[in-house]
Amino acid sequence: MTGDTAAVTGATGFLGTHLCDHLRSEGWEVRGLSRSGPGRDDPEDVEWYVGDLFDRGVLESLVDDTDVVFHLAGASLWNADPETVHRVNRDGTATLLEACAATDAGRVVFTSTSGTRRPNGSDPVADETNVAEPIGAYQASKARAESLVDRYAERTGDAVTTHPTSIFGPGDRNFTAQLLAMGIERTMPAYLPGGLSIVGVDDVVAGLVAAAERGERGEHYILGGENLTYDRAVSRIGDALDGAPARVPVPPTAIHAAGPVAELVDATTGRRVFPFDRRMARLATQRLFYTSRKAHEELGYTYRPLEAHLPETAAWYRTEFG
Repeated sequence: MTGDTAAVTGATGFLGTHLCDHLRSEGWEVRGLSRSGPGRDDPEDVEWYVGDLFDRGVLESLVDDTDVVFHLAGASLWNADPETVHRVNRDGTATLLEACAATDAGRVVFTSTSGTRRPNGSDPVADETNVAEPIGAYQASKARAESLVDRYAERTGDAVTTHPTSIFGPGDRNFTAQLLAMGIERTMPAYLPGGLSIVGVDDVVAGLVAAAERGERGEHYILGGENLTYDRAVSRIGDALDGAPARVPVPPTAIHAAGPVAELVDATTGRRVFPFDRRMARLATQRLFYTSRKAHEELGYTYRPLEAHLPETAAWYRTEFG
């Protein structure tokens, strides 16, 4: 689809910056949505539209006469209260879809979360059919947004939904920085229980573009990577980077206990200091493993092992955190 035009919401975020850079390198014309205009470190050669997911006029200008609308923008419990998370993720998606329906917008590729799918009791690995009861405001808001996108694809326009798992790569100061610290820092002696599907940001970007080009209208695709327990992940990071991987597991009971503490702090201070409650704390100790078989078969999606992403990511980490 080289030479086509893409609109990207969330263009200044971790995944959005990587997507914009990739699209521009492949010859796409890229329009990006930014709440305050581009900053010094934001992608170059992007036509910027200043506004948010509730600026209907800005959104219509952003998506009109495009080939693909990549909807990445959203709010998480790390940076917003539950009410705001619902408003941005659910209602903001509704406004964007309304703008697409009112203009000559192309296919919508919605980026949701793997958290709306979960392994069931009989199978340790989840696929797109394993729809789970949402836990917490973030998952609930994304599930509602998915329903809106599904309805849009069925009744109004063309859309597909992607479900990246835990994204790893340069520029991510949250999950990536924490995982690298557990793998190389002597001051981080403990690793978390449970496990997760770790996928490189470049592989997710390729999956998003593949969904735009080859995805079936109305379908969902998990974009995952290697399924690893935390201890295995940090050991491989330590071995690859000659680090000092954490050797002591954090007891699951300690994380379970943090849930009620987070709820108490929220209730007494009115501040979201910890982004989870007791149900989310229990979820964090489980093995949340996924398969990307459907994306592989229908989109040609592939992912690389964790070590393939370490050189560039570790270089960024050492620049950022010394």
